[in-house]
Amino acid sequence: MKKAILYIVIAIPALLFGQKKVDLDKFHFSVQYRALPQMKIDSTYRTYNVIIEGSKLMQPFLKDIDPEKSVVLKSWKKLPHDGHLSIKVKLDDLLPESAGVKERIETTKDRNGVISTKTYYHEEVVYSFAANASISDYKGEHIMDEDLVTRNYKRTYNSPEFTIKKLAEGYFLFNAASVCRELYRNAIHSAMHDLSNRITENFGFNEVASNDYMWIIDSRKHPEYEESRRMMQQLQDVLTGINASTPIDGLKEKLQPAIKYFEGIKSTYSSSSKHDRKMRYASYFNLAVLYYYLDDTQAMLKEANGLALNDYDSRDARGFIQTATWLKKLFEQNNIYTRHFSMDPATFKGPYESGNTAAIKK
Repeated sequence: MKKAILYIVIAIPALLFGQKKVDLDKFHFSVQYRALPQMKIDSTYRTYNVIIEGSKLMQPFLKDIDPEKSVVLKSWKKLPHDGHLSIKVKLDDLLPESAGVKERIETTKDRNGVISTKTYYHEEVVYSFAANASISDYKGEHIMDEDLVTRNYKRTYNSPEFTIKKLAEGYFLFNAASVCRELYRNAIHSAMHDLSNRITENFGFNEVASNDYMWIIDSRKHPEYEESRRMMQQLQDVLTGINASTPIDGLKEKLQPAIKYFEGIKSTYSSSSKHDRKMRYASYFNLAVLYYYLDDTQAMLKEANGLALNDYDSRDARGFIQTATWLKKLFEQNNIYTRHFSMDPATFKGPYESGNTAAIKK
């Protein structure tokens, strides 16, 4: 009898402890939205043109490259001239700075264990390239300068390998035209790619596919296990249907069951125990993430502040507050309060063309 009583005394607290234990796991999902410009300019500007200036030495190589075609400002319309923004790119010479022969020794062993060596030679040429861009508007106002490549960044060209050292020593000299053309092409391609990324970040409306996560209960015996997974599935079904070009008006109403569920968790698990704080942490976290993708910075800040006061992993709260504050300023800077709208660059007009420059269809 005493053993039975002792077992009950031990088992009941263990059972209660098991019920109060909760494991969280990451629930991954994907969502799309449209990035907003990081730099503030006239909101009616939606066309651009590109001007390339090359050095006299490199001019023969430019004919086959057409670098202006590689410069892309996403969600804007490129014009041959007279755009709202004019992007002038200056390409400097490709300059060899030093050359030397390097060797590689290859060791082999045959079936009889005899070791033999063979030496291979190649020419190593260190060279540099420079390019910069200057951006102004059609009114002549200077917007910004960009150093795309500087002479401080040294590049290395390695010739094919030869078994005769003399062949390696003269390779670059005897093949300078073809080698320089290829090196110049690659350097320009890289510079124009970087320029496209920078101007799109600063002025464009690029479509973004984001992979993110929320927290889901991973303790099968927990009373919220099944319902939390059902709500997460509903969330995923809605969020994966979001794209950059479709307005999200009315989406919050579709997500009300999940929002109501997470809000209910806060009141159901309201004690100061670690278990309840962890449950509330997941709800505050999930709601903050949800409101971020709903473009509701005020609601996101509210959840972030609640997360901070909840006193469970408050580092996430600081990150949410910074993100919500940044997004709020970005909305105000662009006078656009959503990241989901359609754009049709084909309809955009330059400053000297007749017609509207209305760019965004909300």
